[in-house]
Amino acid sequence: MRGCFYHRILATSVVSFESYNVNKYHECSVKPVILSGGSGTRLWPISRRAYPKQFIPLIGEQSLFQQTVGRLSDPIFCSPMILGNSEHRFIIAEQVGAQGAAPSSIVLEPAARNTAPAALIAALSIFEYTPDLPILLLPSDHAIEDNSGFRKSIELGIPSALNGDIVTFGVTPTGPETGYGYIETQNGKDVLDVKRFVEKPTREKAQSYIDSGQFYWNAGIFMFTAKTMIEACRVHVPEMLKACQEALSKGKKDLDFLRLDKEAYEVCENVSIDYAIMEKADNIRCVPLQTGWSDLGSWPAVWQASPKDEQGNAIKGDVLLQDSTNCYAHSQSGACLVLVGLDGVSAIATKDAILVTRNDIAEGVKQIVEQLRRDGRENAVNQTRVYRPWGWYERLEMSGRFQVKCLMVKPGEKLSLQSHHHRAEHWVVVSGTARVTVDDNVSLLTENQSTYIPLGAVHRLENPGQIPALLIEVQSGSYLGEDDIVRYEDIYDRLENN
Repeated sequence: MRGCFYHRILATSVVSFESYNVNKYHECSVKPVILSGGSGTRLWPISRRAYPKQFIPLIGEQSLFQQTVGRLSDPIFCSPMILGNSEHRFIIAEQVGAQGAAPSSIVLEPAARNTAPAALIAALSIFEYTPDLPILLLPSDHAIEDNSGFRKSIELGIPSALNGDIVTFGVTPTGPETGYGYIETQNGKDVLDVKRFVEKPTREKAQSYIDSGQFYWNAGIFMFTAKTMIEACRVHVPEMLKACQEALSKGKKDLDFLRLDKEAYEVCENVSIDYAIMEKADNIRCVPLQTGWSDLGSWPAVWQASPKDEQGNAIKGDVLLQDSTNCYAHSQSGACLVLVGLDGVSAIATKDAILVTRNDIAEGVKQIVEQLRRDGRENAVNQTRVYRPWGWYERLEMSGRFQVKCLMVKPGEKLSLQSHHHRAEHWVVVSGTARVTVDDNVSLLTENQSTYIPLGAVHRLENPGQIPALLIEVQSGSYLGEDDIVRYEDIYDRLENN
């Protein structure tokens, strides 16, 4: 097998946490751990389970995940550790590579278990080498306006973390938001004592919190040493500690990723660090963030964080507005999206779905996505363009016994050697070069040339050229599902793993 995908993307040497050079920790002050397992359902239809909001450029030209990685390039931060969903592993690797970053490790969660198990996995992973180095646990899908102010806030929290406290970072409220958790504080100036955590309040309660001047929004960013977090879990969630220890010890290397043991990790309770630790411990401190912040947790939040015109509208893509105010309009479909005579509305258009909602009830999008999933709708999970480690494919048309796709294969990449039980395929090269294997025959195809893959034939598609290869694929048969694939060889190690 040739060099693995992740090494080829970064074109640099990446070492896992098991062999990480401990001396590098002495050159920095904080070890970041980026959480990238969210699904972003409230930003449907742009964000979907297979390609959620952290990987999408909602604000600016880079994705939120890439912005987070870039924010951690400051010398105060060590090389980050990334905890992500196994389904997103190649997206993570590619977007990190595009940043020119080299994480110390990418750990894959086999199941969604919220932030408490993630924090514990990070602490256990790092404890062996640097039990007293502050760990910064932060989401990958938040918008932060001022990286310099962010760093200053982190620096303020370091002494408390070194002193054995768990530090949380609060956001000064700008309004009585009901979609955020709140932190009540007391005493102190730059670093405050935490009195209690309050989950999403009513609007009246939220306003009273703001009026008191003692409450902050909970940004979901935490800092602690590995020793402090492990001890807190030993006291408050001992069963989780045992499960995470087993998930790590039985974890397996997969290319440049570490897969946690599925059976052990699934024993962990699906619970946030707030519920599991922060609401129970007595060593919690809060540092107010010295920067603008948004979790971009809904379309109104994206509107709020976006540049606006004189009428308060924010747009992205091919959009035309008339007599409309305070709206967010986003066309990802290529079609012209038009809003006439509307106020306080979000309208989102993709190739296979359109969402229109009043901003004051946009939180209900999450329930719609749950309904789509219960109905088995594909557009609850995937966009029409689906990303793979070798490139992407996009569904152009589908009917009872045929499907038409556009495929893009990146230079030097290749699909698995595979066969299908229920479908035949026709490939037409639109641009670039394709090397095609069909049973014992290997041919080189260029622009406007085509080939036929009979049902059951063992075949492979690869791009030996220097530019992306673009093809049209026509499938025909009795079943066209993506699970009708038998893999024999795969450079991305997908023979047994997803």
